[in-house]
Amino acid sequence: MSLPELNEPEARGSRVSDAALVIGVFVGVLWVLEIVDTILNNRLDRLGIEPLQADGLWGILFAPLLHSGFGHLIANTIPALVLGFLILLSGGPVWARATGTIWLIGGVGTWLTGGANTLHLGASVLIFGWLTFLLLRGFFNRNVLQILLGLVVFVIYGGVLWGVLPTTPGVSWQGHLFGAIGGGLAAFWMAEREKGAETRA
Repeated sequence: MSLPELNEPEARGSRVSDAALVIGVFVGVLWVLEIVDTILNNRLDRLGIEPLQADGLWGILFAPLLHSGFGHLIANTIPALVLGFLILLSGGPVWARATGTIWLIGGVGTWLTGGANTLHLGASVLIFGWLTFLLLRGFFNRNVLQILLGLVVFVIYGGVLWGVLPTTPGVSWQGHLFGAIGGGLAAFWMAEREKGAETRA
């Protein structure tokens, strides 16, 4: 048995533990911020996205980190842990690039299309983006295992995709929609980048 084969289980174990640590820390930050926000009488919520307002542009950076109460945060916690972890299994750089793309496109899209005098915040923009990324990347990469993972994810979480439609008052369907678009674009762009790297090699 070769040395790489001997090291494979250890490498897989390290990747799993690293993925769990990173997403655990990320979600932990969300909880710390919500605790601080509660202590400050929800003052941090002002950093959410205010559509078409110059001051609301800051929300593109901060909105995914903030929530409108612990009920909102609790609803996002498990999906964020599961979907973020699954992407992190492919490596930190993959998660970072996908998340950055979703964060930017979701935020800008919400700022441009959100209703007047509304405030948008919450990690659901990332959750919808991560979900779409996982659903589509296998098809763009032509990777059977990724396609199968996407199908499993769809069975478990596919129903939430109805959230991209304006069906529930008070819910930022714009954030859901543009987060999902960001996830799809991230899957496409990253697959094209990988194909380009293979061609150059």
